Amino acid sequence: MKASASTLTRKALAFIALVALCAAALAGCAASGGSDKAVSAVPFDIEIKEKMFIAQTNDIYYNPDDYLGKTIKLEGMFDSYTSDAGETYCSVIRFGPGCCGTDANAGFEVAWDKPYPDVNDWVEAVGVLEEYDEDGGSYLRLALTSLTKLATRGAETVTQ
Repeated sequence: MKASASTLTRKALAFIALVALCAAALAGCAASGGSDKAVSAVPFDIEIKEKMFIAQTNDIYYNPDDYLGKTIKLEGMFDSYTSDAGETYCSVIRFGPGCCGTDANAGFEVAWDKPYPDVNDWVEAVGVLEEYDEDGGSYLRLALTSLTKLATRGAETVTQ
């Protein structure tokens, strides 16, 4: 009797695993369909999504050797900053939590040889992560292969 109970338990566990696998596959199909967002035609290795935006960008900054040379896709607000020396730096960012409200930004500096959008435009950026040196410091940026202005904005402020 023990052998048949054990066989029944294994069959039941296998059936439960099969049902869970099918449910996960169907959920993935449902999640990928019906979206009103345009799908990027530009290939990429890593997509930084809204839910874990800060965590993913932080991981890249903390472990750059794991990501250098990879193509990264993200959405955010286009921003531009001009230094006291007259150098202009552009970035794609989202606001994050800080000590005084939303005073911390997460995202990447971007480099592009085509016209940039307006500051605060919501964009999809796709580019290769590269490291460059300037004034004795080492910095990361995305060498853009695509920069597209989007009509639908995501969450400007993210928490994780």
